[in-house]
Amino acid sequence: MEFLAREFIKQKRESIPHNGNDIEKFISLYLAGEVPDYQMSSWLMAAFLNGLDAKEATALTKAMLTSGYQFDFTHLKELKIDKHSTGGVGDKTSMILAPLVAACGIRVPMIAGRGLGHTGGTLDKLEAIQNFNTRISKEEFIQGVEKNYFSIMGQTEEICPADKRIYSLRDVTATIESVPLICASIMSKKLAEGIDGLVMDVKVGSGAFMKTLDQATLLAESLRDIALNYGCSFSALITDMDQPLGRHCGNANEIYECEQILKNTEEANADYVDCKNLSLELAAHMVKLGKNCDLDSAKEQVLEALESGRAWDLFLKLVEQQGGTYNITKPIYDKDILAEQDGYLSNFNTEAIGIAGIQLGAGRKVVSDKIDPLAGIYVHKSIGDKVSKGEVIFSIYAQNKDTYASAEELLRSSFSLANEAVPRSELVKKIIC
Repeated sequence: MEFLAREFIKQKRESIPHNGNDIEKFISLYLAGEVPDYQMSSWLMAAFLNGLDAKEATALTKAMLTSGYQFDFTHLKELKIDKHSTGGVGDKTSMILAPLVAACGIRVPMIAGRGLGHTGGTLDKLEAIQNFNTRISKEEFIQGVEKNYFSIMGQTEEICPADKRIYSLRDVTATIESVPLICASIMSKKLAEGIDGLVMDVKVGSGAFMKTLDQATLLAESLRDIALNYGCSFSALITDMDQPLGRHCGNANEIYECEQILKNTEEANADYVDCKNLSLELAAHMVKLGKNCDLDSAKEQVLEALESGRAWDLFLKLVEQQGGTYNITKPIYDKDILAEQDGYLSNFNTEAIGIAGIQLGAGRKVVSDKIDPLAGIYVHKSIGDKVSKGEVIFSIYAQNKDTYASAEELLRSSFSLANEAVPRSELVKKIIC
């Protein structure tokens, strides 16, 4: 029977479930140019409005995964474990936990992304390192995982090309915030890495795509179901994004914070505690999956990898291996934003802080924008802190000082003060296995 894209779209419009073969056929015809963008866009909106069940989401993941190249690391005896974050402001854990886990003897093949909306991207941060190459070949990526136990690259045209094309349509058709579409996009790229296990960091709060714990839980459980259907072990941590993670937001700025944490310096232990603790926690869950050990043993291994300096050494090897020269110095900030009254910091609009970073040049308004690697924000206070009038809440820097006015306006409106102290949010709100 001839496959008709129109009838396929009509099915989803009428909330009739697709069978897996039809989903795979639709995706393959789209890649072949026989289904035009307007029909794919129509189906994406129908799927956004009427949903996809677990079987449909798994079939869509398979169609995206098999549309391109898949890495095969079965010749390596160690298990391959990766981590993925749904994105946040100041979220820099990938650069910390990847060498930590690799230093524990687990392979970490990581395909990372660029900034999306108000959230930063791992690739943009790494490219703040002089000459660091995130556009390495498949062969170079494999060699990195073999020799250095981990490597980080961006998605290429060969890896999940169906996801890459569909994502660009979702971005312009207001269909991003669909749990099954998000799951298929994430899991297709992660499974293409040839991994045995995945740890998800699902952000929740004002700076996350998932604003409520119920939304974050649904996403984590949906990701878990797809992973387990593919025989991929899985854990998810639902973590706080009601305030930026750590202190530095920006690209070179965040790499500096990662350096301090990986070196286990006094500065890190005084100023970057939340970022350090979350990185260690995520790394421990990766080691637990990679070595089939209990979490306490995994935490001991991760802490030893940090304190011995082996993780920092591996990070420097990654930089060298991917053509970079490590040259990050302590960030400069030349303008302060002060509290205008006394009180206790009670709330951040973290998304507004991320947008202020974009205004400064730390992110992109449009795809063609060039990032200022030195632009950034330092967040001096955390929720629950006492604040006196005239104290610094944010410090900012950008090479283009004309950006300060709009960023400053956003930052001034991005926090609230209360008369009484409010409790600090839990960093890890929920664990789903």
